[in-house]
Amino acid sequence: MAEAWLGGTPMGRMGETDEIASVVHFLASDAASLMTGSIVSADGGYTCW
Repeated sequence: MAEAWLGGTPMGRMGETDEIASVVHFLASDAASLMTGSIVSADGGYTCW
């Protein structure tokens, strides 16, 4: 099942821990202070299909 899922992901791989942590760090920082009601998908492009 994992192979089929990765095949449907444009990047073709799972995200690394530091990649997800970077998104969380951004959202927790002042740099994201203007963001409201946004959905940030860190999924390697999976939801773009």
